[in-house]
Amino acid sequence: MVVRMSSKVPGTTYVPNQQDDRLVPGQFGRILLFAGSASQELGKEIAEYLGVHVGQYKRVVFPNENIFIQLKESVRGQDVYLVQTLASPIHENIFELLIMIDTLKRDSAGRINVIIPYLTYARSDKKDQPRVGITARLMANLLETAGADRYITIDLHAGQIQGFFNIPGDALTAFHLLSDHFVEKEIENLVVVSTDLGFAKKGRNWAEKLGTPLVIIEKRRTGNDARSEALSIIGEVRDKNVLLVDDEVLTGGTIKNAVNLVRDNGARDVYLAFTHPLLAADAYERLAELGIKEIVTTNTLPVPASKQLPNMYVLSVAPLLAAVIQRANQGRSVGELFNE
Repeated sequence: MVVRMSSKVPGTTYVPNQQDDRLVPGQFGRILLFAGSASQELGKEIAEYLGVHVGQYKRVVFPNENIFIQLKESVRGQDVYLVQTLASPIHENIFELLIMIDTLKRDSAGRINVIIPYLTYARSDKKDQPRVGITARLMANLLETAGADRYITIDLHAGQIQGFFNIPGDALTAFHLLSDHFVEKEIENLVVVSTDLGFAKKGRNWAEKLGTPLVIIEKRRTGNDARSEALSIIGEVRDKNVLLVDDEVLTGGTIKNAVNLVRDNGARDVYLAFTHPLLAADAYERLAELGIKEIVTTNTLPVPASKQLPNMYVLSVAPLLAAVIQRANQGRSVGELFNE
């Protein structure tokens, strides 16, 4: 479901100004938009908002699994924006992204901006166990080495990942897009529940915007297989409507534990909001069994219509990314979109 508002750009706090927001070429040339295999639909939506076409290219996967990319139009001297989220198959999409960046560079693009709505390996941002790598840093290095000049992403798992990049970028958030949805609903007797301590700071932003108390679930993750156990609840949910908030949902195990815990503590209706719908394995089935009132997420990762649940709303980040692309091209403030 694509959300369009007349008062402000969806996903921001910015009210458009007809005079200032004309789409005119910036200092880096005109906007050329390309969409990788994992972001074809999102790329079309962004192009529609910008009033540009999606660049054409040829992609072939040979029998030896090598990927071949050939541009079907010149990018020489232009400001190129390449949209490719890192969805499954992750490693194929990573390498396609790197090859496309290299191809754009070798065709003399004026500037290469990579738009990665979901940056994979973001959880590997520190050495939290002996003898492990920091793969988020490796991802940043790969993008830079391939030739990216700038990056744009949404809701990084941890803010410090921005420090892994030596190129400028915009780390955006879907907070306004998601929270505006619930502001409009005006749910009575609502409490915001952060699904773990690590999301408590962002959960506080939710609670402040919606004017509700904040409750935090304490959990522990066991091993490296994404299993978690909800241990206790900090705050009061009895006779309250609950909004669970998180940055991503993978298997749905954390959400299942959280839903069961708040219900055991007397919660009424349960709502769920998260940015990245990874939804691997049997996540759809698990969410379907929980009886959640409403599940709200975004299209930073593709959610096939055939798998969407009746109570699921997928909000589009296309207008947000289009607004950022326009401002980046014209050398204008991106922070202005969020009153920063």
